[in-house]
Amino acid sequence: MRLLVRFLGFLFTTASMLFLVGGSFVALYVWANTRDLPDTAALKDYEPPVMTRVHAGDGTLLAEYARQRRLYLPIEVVPPLLTHAFMSAEDNDFYNHIGIDPKGVLRAALSNLTHHGRRPQGASTITQQVAKNFFLAPDQSYVRKIKEAILALRIEQTYPKDKILELYLNEIYLGMGNYGVAAAALNYFDKSVDELSIAQCAYLAALPKGPNNYNPITKHDAAIERRNWVIGQMVENGYITKEEGRKAQAEPLAVNPRMVNGAQTYAANYFTEEVRREIAERYGEDKLYEGGLSVRTTLDPKLQREARAAMVEGLVRFDERGGYRGPVKNVDLGEDWGVTLGAEKRLSDIAPWQLAIVLEAGDTSARVGLQPPLDRSGNVAGDRPTGTVNLDGVKWARWASGPLRGKAVGKVSQVLKPGDVVYVEPQADGSYRLRQIPEISGAMVVMDPYTGRVLAMVGGFSYDQSEFNRATQAQRQPGSSFKPFVYAAALDSGYTPATLVNDAPVEVNQGNGQDTWRPENYGGKFYGPATLRFGIEYSRNVMTVRLAQDMGMPLVAEYARRFGVYDDLPPYLSMALGAGGTTVMRMVAGYGMLENGGRLIKPTLIDRIQDRWGHTIYKHDERVCQDCNADSWSNQQEPKLIDNAEQVLDPMTAYQVTSMLEGVIQHGTAQVLKSLNRPLAGKTGTTNDEKDAWFVGFSPDLVCGLYIGYDVPRHIGNGITGGSLASPIFGAFMKQALADKAPVPFRVPPGIKLISIDRKSGMRASGDGSNVILEAFKPGTAPPDYYSVIGSGGGGAGGPQAGGGGAVSAGTGDLY
Repeated sequence: MRLLVRFLGFLFTTASMLFLVGGSFVALYVWANTRDLPDTAALKDYEPPVMTRVHAGDGTLLAEYARQRRLYLPIEVVPPLLTHAFMSAEDNDFYNHIGIDPKGVLRAALSNLTHHGRRPQGASTITQQVAKNFFLAPDQSYVRKIKEAILALRIEQTYPKDKILELYLNEIYLGMGNYGVAAAALNYFDKSVDELSIAQCAYLAALPKGPNNYNPITKHDAAIERRNWVIGQMVENGYITKEEGRKAQAEPLAVNPRMVNGAQTYAANYFTEEVRREIAERYGEDKLYEGGLSVRTTLDPKLQREARAAMVEGLVRFDERGGYRGPVKNVDLGEDWGVTLGAEKRLSDIAPWQLAIVLEAGDTSARVGLQPPLDRSGNVAGDRPTGTVNLDGVKWARWASGPLRGKAVGKVSQVLKPGDVVYVEPQADGSYRLRQIPEISGAMVVMDPYTGRVLAMVGGFSYDQSEFNRATQAQRQPGSSFKPFVYAAALDSGYTPATLVNDAPVEVNQGNGQDTWRPENYGGKFYGPATLRFGIEYSRNVMTVRLAQDMGMPLVAEYARRFGVYDDLPPYLSMALGAGGTTVMRMVAGYGMLENGGRLIKPTLIDRIQDRWGHTIYKHDERVCQDCNADSWSNQQEPKLIDNAEQVLDPMTAYQVTSMLEGVIQHGTAQVLKSLNRPLAGKTGTTNDEKDAWFVGFSPDLVCGLYIGYDVPRHIGNGITGGSLASPIFGAFMKQALADKAPVPFRVPPGIKLISIDRKSGMRASGDGSNVILEAFKPGTAPPDYYSVIGSGGGGAGGPQAGGGGAVSAGTGDLY
């Protein structure tokens, strides 16, 4: 008996020693592998990467920018149904355990021992998953599991359960680029989290175990099976009834991936890309793609659609006048033309145009196969839609070159051949019309003249075809559309709209050994002494050169800088005719200042930017609201918005220029716009050798400018001017933009005197003759009762002598 007791004592002592030694080794092993664990306090200041969202002025979503598609949601706004689904799928005992689940650990350990060689089974709680996602590498090892468990215990001691669940639901990866439940709900079902059904909540909760294994498109059956298992767990845990579970399991998966296509819907890709660049320059790439910014832009979707439609119609109409240049390419039809056509580049922003391939071509019609759509996985769908192009749909296609150049089309087969890849557009009768991408391009900008807010922007025919934004990046000569700034400088310097300038040949000695310059008027005609109004209405080059020479080009350059058209205009007289390169954006902003009474505006595409917490970090509107913060009303004056913008031009001068620019439309080079019967002002522009055609103009509340030209400047065509090509596009846009607005005349500033004059001589007149107009004069100026030639040196009734800018040869006439 004593021997047995001693033996048992020996066994107990040995076991105790082995336990102590083993425990020491285990403790040492755990300590060695966990001594460098990160501090869980870092979760307190956690700011996950959140996508930046860009909205139009009416709140429409235009674009999202993100490295991880995530919208962060506080736990308070996550519906219980969704949290119950995730708890049922991942950790139903979440609110009861201490961070680890001993029962689950034991169950997983037994499974791993009995199934040696398979991927180890985990028993991670939601807290452990938070620890793994935030602090640990995703490897499958026992060391990592130990670290995970220790971190989970620490997290549970530091943060409340709701905070841990919030971190989990916002951090977890749910497939297809989605992080967190908010982004996943939008991008799988096009819903916010509070709109999700039981089945949809269950599907999202099914994804953390393996998003790729339950892809709704490529692994549809597995996704359904996993979702239904989650629904069963929800029933078992008492979160939903059996009947609710049965109905949810019977639902189709019905994934409806959200397409963020606001920019394409309004053909605003150029606009949104400009916004993206500005944010990146202002805050950096990390803030753009991870900062969760909310950007409210200035875009007006209605005006953007109308600007795009007017510009495209103008480009296509001009391009088709030059004839058909042939198909995009010709390919072998092969066994399945759909695969061949489906691989061709898609221009998603030119709808309703679409690519087609000619299958058969006859005398009166051709059968075409339309480019098949892509399925949700990005592969060419099985559909093979077809259509018919009739003779009427190709009659415009006079050949631009070759033996058929300029000849009319009598048969469809003269134009289309089997295998031709072409663009077509559906017609009202169900047939299709042949189209081609225009070679010529251009840009348009629409702006609020009082705030500088860019309401619409067209940077070219198609962003998918060319990302080059011609509205902001193309440096083009504005031609005569620059002249209003020359005339503004003159009127601000003492000249009047009735000042007479001699429209006669002039020679300018450019100095420095250069040849003598002899500027010419478009058309080669001269009209002798004429008023400033006549000079701008009919875009007289020689008169503008004389005026700039008389004032001095340094003054013209200063006014160009004030209006933001040029930063540093070279002091050459040719620059007074718009020979220097600038952008549509700059020109439109400059005209906006002419319209708004001479106040400086800064063009902007962004109204305001908010950070992820809703704090405004940028606001374009810099006006001050006086008396807006009163606690109560005590018969005080109503609040006022104080605009401290710089005054770059006398308001009376701005109105004089506006009045003369109205004459461009009523009497001058843009009379094509007269039929709109609207108060409109503007100026045409045509550059040397007819390479670009411009029009910039405005109504009392809207300014719009555009140019048309080839990306590599070349001759557009004989007789093509801003008045014949650009003005009709401006008119088409303004007709739609102002359709629901009552005509309002331009505002006449205080101090302006309207006096009847003879429009030809500029002298005071009486009566109602055809040449009698009301002209705007500043106080202290008045039209003359007569005029006489002051002399070849200039001076007289028109304005002061300014000198400089190059000498005009004697005997050619000057100012009167």
